[in-house]
Amino acid sequence: MHLALGMFDGVHVGHQAVIARAVAAAARGGGLAGVMTFEPHPLRVLAPEKAASSALTTLAHKSRIVGGLGIRLFVPLHFDAAMARLGAGEFFAQLVAAPIRTLAVGEDWRFGHGRHGDVDFLRAHSPAAGFELETVPPVMVDGERVSSTRIRQAIRDGSLAAAARMLGRPYAVAGNVVEGRRLGRQLGFPTANVALGEELTPPDGVWAVRVSMGAGEALPGVANLGVRPTVDGATRTLEVHVFDFSGDLYGREIEVEFVRFLRPEQRFESLDLLREQIVADAQAARQWLGP
Repeated sequence: MHLALGMFDGVHVGHQAVIARAVAAAARGGGLAGVMTFEPHPLRVLAPEKAASSALTTLAHKSRIVGGLGIRLFVPLHFDAAMARLGAGEFFAQLVAAPIRTLAVGEDWRFGHGRHGDVDFLRAHSPAAGFELETVPPVMVDGERVSSTRIRQAIRDGSLAAAARMLGRPYAVAGNVVEGRRLGRQLGFPTANVALGEELTPPDGVWAVRVSMGAGEALPGVANLGVRPTVDGATRTLEVHVFDFSGDLYGREIEVEFVRFLRPEQRFESLDLLREQIVADAQAARQWLGP
């Protein structure tokens, strides 16, 4: 097994550089390329007040993304108080109980109680454990080190182009399609109501989007993210109208990629005015997304 080890929230270009080392090692020497990660984020156990309130990827979303990078084995370790108490040596002993041939980590990765384990520890113990250690330096974008914190701030600010440069792909959230009020259908624009989980969302408003439903090409659409003030909405929702699609999406998990911010949410005096604006929004989204 050739293993990339880390938190990998967002699976950004820095994480991808680590994962690529494991995938390349598997291609050279045979065997499976895997990712080992932690759930929940260790900060949520060790220092909840410092932990981010939302993730860039849920565990299931992360698994799908790394699968697209050539990873064939996804190992999420449950991080709890007992794991937090493990010393570096104890954690390492459990880790190498598996037949690891390559271990890829960021060069500043730390592990074990008190964060006493580091790449020097791994390098010193790798010969006896029988694996090759691959350490990866930070990846820079726009003159700064890529980090999940930078990406979160870019998304909050609505700077989706900057977030995409650091992610190596457009930012997207994943969620199950749930029952809604079916108001969009009455207006001539049926929508998929996507359950918002722990993943970070960009600023509220109307967005040009692409929607993935599994295998196959992502489909263009337009989405409203927010509380729907015209219909006295109270709950923040993500409603997506997929262009030229008539299938049933209820209960399915879809991925919504935010491509272009079109306008802020606003309240209309009537449903007729709302319908007119939706028509204009759909036309604007089609122009941005292309044929």
